Amino acid sequence: MAGTTVTFRGRDGGHGLAGTASQGVKAKLMSAQRMTRGYLSVGAARLAQAATLFMLALPLAGCGTGSLWDKFTAKDDTFVEEPADKIYNEGLYLMNEKKDMKAANKKFEEVDRQHPYSDWARKSLLMSAYASYQGGDYDGCIGAATRYVTLHPGSPDAAYAQYLIAASHYDQIPDVSRDQARTEKAIAALEEVVRKYPNSEYATSAKAKIEGARDQLAGKEMNTGRYYAQKRDYTAAINRYKTVVTQYQTTRHVEEALFRLTEAYMAIGIVGEAQTAAAVLGHNFPDSRWYKDAYNLVKSGGLEPSENQGSWISRTFKKMGLG
Repeated sequence: MAGTTVTFRGRDGGHGLAGTASQGVKAKLMSAQRMTRGYLSVGAARLAQAATLFMLALPLAGCGTGSLWDKFTAKDDTFVEEPADKIYNEGLYLMNEKKDMKAANKKFEEVDRQHPYSDWARKSLLMSAYASYQGGDYDGCIGAATRYVTLHPGSPDAAYAQYLIAASHYDQIPDVSRDQARTEKAIAALEEVVRKYPNSEYATSAKAKIEGARDQLAGKEMNTGRYYAQKRDYTAAINRYKTVVTQYQTTRHVEEALFRLTEAYMAIGIVGEAQTAAAVLGHNFPDSRWYKDAYNLVKSGGLEPSENQGSWISRTFKKMGLG
């Protein structure tokens, strides 16, 4: 076939275009080779360009955090399990010796992360609550202690965890001039300690703190009552003093509340209640400076302290066993 001649004749029977089959095949092969070389050249150029850009990107990607190449070749050593007691003792050292509560907390949390079902994890959770409390992170303490009580209600240390919750609220009690919602939460948490663990060593401390918190609430009522009295809104003032007398009789504010009731009732002309307030004050707190002021105030109106047994003041104190 390579030597065969193919002749193309025109319509008039003469010779037209002529050539050999071998020449046509060769031409096609040469054209295909030129196209292939072109594609290969373009592909090689693009590959070389991509490689260059990658090499240029390596130092840029590694700025500040190490080279990208190091990240590709580095071994994955982000997690190294350590004995639970070792991590726990490191936390104790940071807390007790270094006084670094945040660092100690991280150690205690690491125990829970690596050994979640161990006895060390239980101990670490309680120590995390304590470290948070010592560091002034009251919300962190409340969270960790609440989790402890939930997970380990039968533990001998559950009473202490409950006490840490209450103490965290108690230590955040604000000044009497501010809202006392935190004080209410403190009382509720402290009462929970007494209710759940009445025989624990923390119940006694909780009871003392409850009285302190109640005294704060009484102080808030007195502060508001004095404000109304200055505005000469004696009815509003009396209502505040009444709250102290009926709800917070065991606080230090009750003596002043009885005097302020004497003062307010005298101001609006209800002298019978004023006399009763002064008489009850004198009967229960005879050495109080507030009684001396109440006595002098009643005397200035030509009256004497005299208790009306039907007065709400008298009934309240008799109900409490103080009258």
